[in-house]
Amino acid sequence: MSLLRRIEQGQGSSPAPSPKPSGEGQGGQGSSGGDRLSSLQARRVSAPSTTPQAGSYFDLKVRVQNKLLAEIDPSMDISKSDDVRRTIQNLFEQILADENIVLSRPERARLFEQIAAEILGFGPLQPLLEDDSITEVMVNGPKNIYIERKGKLHRVPITFENNDHVMRVIERIVAPLGRRIDESSPYVDARLPDGSRVNAVIPPISLVGPVLTIRKFSKNPISIDQLIQFGSITAEAVQFLKACVEARLNIVVSGGTGSGKTTLLNVLSGFIPDDERIITIENAAELQLRQEHVVTLESRPPNIEGRGEVTIRDLVMNSLRMRPERIIVGECRGGETLDMLQAMNTGHDGSMTTAHANTPRDAISRIETMCLMAGLDLPVRAIREQIAGAVDVICQQERMRDGSRKVTTITEVSGMEGDVITMTDIFVFEQTGVEEGRIVGRTRPTGLRPKFMDKIEAAGIHLPPSIFGIGERRRY
Repeated sequence: MSLLRRIEQGQGSSPAPSPKPSGEGQGGQGSSGGDRLSSLQARRVSAPSTTPQAGSYFDLKVRVQNKLLAEIDPSMDISKSDDVRRTIQNLFEQILADENIVLSRPERARLFEQIAAEILGFGPLQPLLEDDSITEVMVNGPKNIYIERKGKLHRVPITFENNDHVMRVIERIVAPLGRRIDESSPYVDARLPDGSRVNAVIPPISLVGPVLTIRKFSKNPISIDQLIQFGSITAEAVQFLKACVEARLNIVVSGGTGSGKTTLLNVLSGFIPDDERIITIENAAELQLRQEHVVTLESRPPNIEGRGEVTIRDLVMNSLRMRPERIIVGECRGGETLDMLQAMNTGHDGSMTTAHANTPRDAISRIETMCLMAGLDLPVRAIREQIAGAVDVICQQERMRDGSRKVTTITEVSGMEGDVITMTDIFVFEQTGVEEGRIVGRTRPTGLRPKFMDKIEAAGIHLPPSIFGIGERRRY
């Protein structure tokens, strides 16, 4: 009995799958390569009824793809993509020859790439994910796909076949991570194997069909030299932040959505010495630290029974028992902020995190609000004292009108006066004009030295006064 007939008897020949209704894979157990391939074989695509003009190529693709899946060994490890690709190429050529299908060389290459993307990659999105110039991919239902390139949105002439086709791609992303998405849990945060951030929302929450948003990370993490070259920050500000990290000052990177907070946090983390134990805590692992001694922790949503959830706050509290020298939280969103502040105040200096805020002053207010979300009946002054004692530097990142990302303010949290947290701007971005639609300006020093300079000097780091604009005539 052929493998295809066994699949038909065991699974039926149903059309494209709907999302998994069960909590399979919970508990962090990912699917193996062979399991994923078997799942693909069991879920062969049935071509919908379409007009001959629109359906002829699609029918051919479905027919060849289903026959190819029937011929592939289900125990093959799909994670070894190079070997599988060669096997698929050979079978593909054999199937075309056996069925006397005549295609031109460009058509043959196009058909193979689309089928290989369906089996090994993420379908129509695969070429977008491989394009390094694209920073974000947004799928608004099967027929509307947008990308972000150089900070600007563009619609691309790529479509999915239908809602089920989008659902298959979403499920292929979340299933290996032990996460699920269905009508009872219609949205999910996940990540791609390269660390790119993924968010998916499906009906009935979404009224336009499945919505998929992918925040791509470059294969080679952005370096500090590139940030200087892009004009995101100046060399003087980098030297100052590098000294802050090496002197174990606590840093909060704040900014709006898509402003580059995680990228800047990743760059700052690169200044941590290699001989320190670093623990990173994230909702979906995105940070790409290059040090050797790094422990990466990732939160986990509840399973279908509502059990097994591990929150960021749980991980922050547990990390204190793991002998950390640096704790890096990808983003503080709730009650874990209070535990993070306590960690910063109890010997875990040099910790870093990000927060959503429009200005450094707003960041302080939001940290205060998130501490109140911890559910403890603490007086506001006690929380502000915790913030003033824990946070040393707030680095404000902003996405400008032209799509560029820039560090707009580097602020010292200097202490308290009465019930008010006092702050001092050390560097501020000054816009000098607009050239060809691009914002021109520099992050300039304000001429003020931070009060924590003694900590930097105690670490054996001596910054020249010129970094702070002292002794130099400021240019406008």
